[in-house]
Amino acid sequence: MSENIMISEKAALLKAIKEFPSGASLDEIISASGLKLGRRTFQRRLEDLQKSGEIITSGATRSLRYHVAHQNFEANHPQSTAITLSEAAQELLTIVQSPIQLRRPVGYNRNFLENYRPNVSNYLSPTELQNLAALGNTARLNEPAGTYAKEILNRLLIDLSWNSSRLEGNTYSLLDTERLISSGQVADNKSAKEAQMILNHKDAIEFIVQLADEIGFNRYTLLNLHSLLSNNLLPNAAASGRLRHIPVGIQNSVYTPLAVPQLIEEMFDLMLDKASQIENPFEQAFFIMVHLPYLQPFDDVNKRVSRLASNISLNKHNLAPLSFIDVPNELYTKGLIGVYELNNIELLKDVFLWAYERSAAQYSVLRQSLGDPDPFRLKYREQIRSIIRRIISEALPRFKVMPYLQDQAKELPESDRNRLIEVVETELLSLHEGNFARYMVRPSEFKRWQEEWKR
Repeated sequence: MSENIMISEKAALLKAIKEFPSGASLDEIISASGLKLGRRTFQRRLEDLQKSGEIITSGATRSLRYHVAHQNFEANHPQSTAITLSEAAQELLTIVQSPIQLRRPVGYNRNFLENYRPNVSNYLSPTELQNLAALGNTARLNEPAGTYAKEILNRLLIDLSWNSSRLEGNTYSLLDTERLISSGQVADNKSAKEAQMILNHKDAIEFIVQLADEIGFNRYTLLNLHSLLSNNLLPNAAASGRLRHIPVGIQNSVYTPLAVPQLIEEMFDLMLDKASQIENPFEQAFFIMVHLPYLQPFDDVNKRVSRLASNISLNKHNLAPLSFIDVPNELYTKGLIGVYELNNIELLKDVFLWAYERSAAQYSVLRQSLGDPDPFRLKYREQIRSIIRRIISEALPRFKVMPYLQDQAKELPESDRNRLIEVVETELLSLHEGNFARYMVRPSEFKRWQEEWKR
C-alpha cells in the first residue's frame, strides 16, 4: 500500500525520475535514487506511487518508462518562477507536496527550539547575512530606531497591509487597500472581514513604527501585536492578545501543535528569550518567522503576527522593511509546512531571502538609484504607459479601474496578468505633479484625474 512508503524513499524516487525529462527506466531509477532496495521492492514502491497518482508510465515491458505525473511547482505556478530554490529546498518541496495521507503525523518538537543557541546556531549563513545587509542598507543606520520606517510609513502601510492580507486569502486589490487606509472607504464588493483585516494591519504597523524604541521581542510587544491584528476577527473576543487555551489544527498538514496551556506559555517565553538574545537583525527576523507559527501560541492570526514581528528588528536598525511583495502564497505555505512537519527551514528560508530582496528593491534608496531596471516593466513598457494614460486622460473613477485593468490584462499571458495589474496600481499610487508627464497627459487632465480620485 502507498501508505507504507517512507517519505525519504518516496522523495528519492521522485527526484530520480525528475532527472529524466523523457521518462526513466527501472534501471535508471535504481541507479539515480541511491536507495539500497531489492529490484522487486523498487517495483512495488513505483506501483504504489502510480496508484497514488504521483507518477505515470509510458510504453510496456522493456520500453516501460516512469514519469512524474505533475510538472514541478514552478511550472504549475508561474508567479513563483523568479524564486530560485536550493537543492535542499527542492527536495523538501517534493516531500510536502505529497498527498497528506502519505505524510507521518507529528506533534510539537520542543528540541527544535531548545537546541537553538542564539548567535551560535544561526539559520542564515554569514554570506546570506552579508547579502541581506547590503540589500537593506538605507543610509539611516546610525539614526534613532524607526527613522527610516517613519519616512516611508504611508507607502509601508499600504504595501505590508496588502501583501500580508493577500497571503491570508484577502481579495482586496492594492488600490482598494490604498483607498481603505487613506480615506476609510470600504470596497463595495468585499466582505467586512477583509476590510477589518487590512485596518488591523494598519494599526499594527503603526504600533511597530511609532513605538520602535519601546517594543522588542517580549510579552508586551507580541501580545499587543496579536491584539491589534486579531481585533474584531476572533469568535472569542477575550482570546485577542492572550495565549491559547484551546487545541488547534493546521489545515492541509499532519502537524498538531501543543495543546496544554502551561506548555504553550513555557515555550512562548523561551522563544522570546532566545529571540531577544539574537544580535543580527536578519537572523532575528527569520527566527521569529520560523518559531512563532510553529508554536501557534494564539487561537488564530499566528502567521500574521510572525510576518509583522519579523519587521521589529529591521525597523529598530533602520533597515529596509520586509513587506512580502510578490511572495507566492502556496510556496510560502509549503515552506511553513516543512517547518511544521519536518523542522526543516530550507524552503521557508529561500522564500525569506527572495522576499527581502524584492522588498529592499522597493524601499532602499540605494537599491532604487543603482538597481537594474525591472525586466517586466521594460517588457510591457508600452502597455503600461497606454493603460495609465487612459486612466488619467479619461479620469476613470476608482471603481472602474479594476475592471478595466482586468480586461487589459487578458491580452497578456496568464502568468503575467496579476503582475501587470500590480505594476499599474503601484504606478498610480506613486503619481504626483513632478512625474506624470512621462505618460503624455496634459496638466489639466492630471488635475481632473486627481480631483476624481480624491472623492
